[in-house]
Amino acid sequence: MKQFILETRMRSSVGGAFYPTGYSMVMFPSAEDADRIGHRLIEKGMSGDEVYLLPADTVLAEITPTVKTYSDPLPSPGTDAATVRAFTKLARDGHTGLLVKTKDGATAERLMELVRTVPYSIAQRYRLLVIEDL
Repeated sequence: MKQFILETRMRSSVGGAFYPTGYSMVMFPSAEDADRIGHRLIEKGMSGDEVYLLPADTVLAEITPTVKTYSDPLPSPGTDAATVRAFTKLARDGHTGLLVKTKDGATAERLMELVRTVPYSIAQRYRLLVIEDL
């Protein structure tokens, strides 16, 4: 698995919130489950460069700051800020994230087949202009 570092391409061009198009983000109550699922994905043929483990402190340090924490008088153009806030709430409760490259629906479904074997909190797939619940 690769160490997560927020790259410019993982942010929305409008507002700058975390929006890694072509990836899925899953949060787990258990860091061990997140790590195990990440390693199982690699064992099943996914490149280790396409799987990131994000401990709670990484989510809080890298992803949370991509959205404003105060009330903005203008409405958000999408759900990206609300999704980041959901990740932040879970990270504050100690949940661990797994960010996985999911280039298509079939890859996302293979991911979710493994994810569904353990408890998870939220799973979102980032597509062009759409954040999809998995």
